[in-house]
Amino acid sequence: MKMNILIVDDDKNFIETLEDGLKLKNVEAEITVAHSAHEAIDALSGTVPSIIILDVQLPDMHGVEFMRTIKDTDRLKKVPVIFISAKYTEPADRSEAMLAGGGYFFSKPVDIDELWLEVKYLLDKKN
Repeated sequence: MKMNILIVDDDKNFIETLEDGLKLKNVEAEITVAHSAHEAIDALSGTVPSIIILDVQLPDMHGVEFMRTIKDTDRLKKVPVIFISAKYTEPADRSEAMLAGGGYFFSKPVDIDELWLEVKYLLDKKN
């Protein structure tokens, strides 16, 4: 089964780099991109992704708040979420993200090899 990755981030350069990195790793995935929480909510109305890569700092909602919305939705609550952030990198920020239900937290810039290992781990753990 082909995986579906939802990337929620308003940084177009980061998204492009991430997509290119996943292609170089020969990842077979349908990648959906949302530049805001509201775009992500629209994308999630029609599908349940295999995993969500979520920026903490979105233009319209804090990523942790968005995460709580996901975890309160029955059909989405088991979807693994990886947080990423360039700004929120303190231990308290990481703790808040993990307590909200995040599977892992990466600081930008993200090492694509480490990210891919975590994606695989969370998907294996989910199944």
